[in-house]
Amino acid sequence: MVASILYAALVFAVLVIVHEAGHFAMAKKVGVRVLRFSIGYPPRIFGFRRGETEYSIGATPFGGYVRMLGDEVGEDPKAEELTTYLHEIGLDIITAARDRRTLIHPSGFDEDLPVVADRMGAGSPANIIGRELKPDEALLINEVRRQPKVEDAIKALATNPPAVLVESFRKRAFPTQSLGKRVLIVLAGPLANIAFAPLLLTFVFMTGVPQLLPVVGKATKELPAAQAGLKTGDRILSVNNRKVETWADFSTTIKSGDGSPIKLEVSRQDGGKTERKTLVIKPTRLDQKTIYGSTATTWVIGVQPRGDETVKRFGPFSAVKQACATSVELTTQMVIGIASIFAGSVPVRDALGGPIMIAQMAGREAHQGFSNLAMFTVMLSLELGIINLLPVPLLDGGHLLFFVFEGIRGEPLELRYREMMLQVGLFLLVALMAFVIFNDISRIVQG
Repeated sequence: MVASILYAALVFAVLVIVHEAGHFAMAKKVGVRVLRFSIGYPPRIFGFRRGETEYSIGATPFGGYVRMLGDEVGEDPKAEELTTYLHEIGLDIITAARDRRTLIHPSGFDEDLPVVADRMGAGSPANIIGRELKPDEALLINEVRRQPKVEDAIKALATNPPAVLVESFRKRAFPTQSLGKRVLIVLAGPLANIAFAPLLLTFVFMTGVPQLLPVVGKATKELPAAQAGLKTGDRILSVNNRKVETWADFSTTIKSGDGSPIKLEVSRQDGGKTERKTLVIKPTRLDQKTIYGSTATTWVIGVQPRGDETVKRFGPFSAVKQACATSVELTTQMVIGIASIFAGSVPVRDALGGPIMIAQMAGREAHQGFSNLAMFTVMLSLELGIINLLPVPLLDGGHLLFFVFEGIRGEPLELRYREMMLQVGLFLLVALMAFVIFNDISRIVQG
């Protein structure tokens, strides 16, 4: 079970990085300042700063976040937000001085910033940090020189902010961006997960994927295949003169037919000799459970695969084509499956699984090989992307819903309504998590 938990944690870490990297990259692209990129939630275990952003790992796994400048549900910049912004500006200056080695013995933020400010007063900022100061940086440095403590300088600017500081904040904060930019930033996370699927699948198809060979393992009595003489070990060569290479090809051909008699050419081992036989079988219709959990009537002949496998490798262009087609197919299946849950045609208890179930599945797929674990990761990535687009507060789709209201009204929803909806969303997500964990435990207890 420990190995399964580790595999599940690895898969989640990859998917969280992909998801948050989508938000991160788009935020950077449109000019929003990203304060922190975290894998996992606090408390912080490890972290480092590069440029304007702190990259960290939290002790609480199975999640992550990108923290941008500004409060998502705020109206105008508050003193607390400006304090954070001024602290980040100070860190930018200190980091630049350290990189240029003009601050050789760093002590701490409150000690280092006055040292840099004093040196800038005696010389050119370009000599200290390698560039000229930005307007907001110059504002902070000048205030630090005037005040006895850095804390006093930041408090003075945050309490009575000059216009240049507010303008600089609004230029880099998330809430004050145009509606289109905010939509792009929020949408980038789920789309990154969805786009990750064909990328990973392309690699999988190029390295090789196991495929079931069309070899009969069992022919069910009283169904057409057994009655026509199909036996265990028979290898299907063609269906209606069309060559069959995998069990999936064979199964799809049977199920997509109209019930007309089909001609199978099979290879059979008999007494050490290989014989070719031609059988004519008329499919029958049976009720079978679909991948969506519902029941549908399907054309069958009553056979199961023996389990023989081969590894198929694709060239680069074929791999991309196959990966895109598979991603579209899986996405369609998941959307229909989620719709079936909301429609009530699929029992919720059968459809939903929580972290325990995911850990079990991750461990099982990992033991079956890289391609199986990669396919499992692809499906989770698509599912994460699709579910995050649902219009539920706290999910990306919930924020997009707020933006739709804003686009219709011409102004954001009032703060109290947004906070109320976020509280409802939090309650729903906590209730859902409790349900799926209870559901996982019930599955284990019931065997």
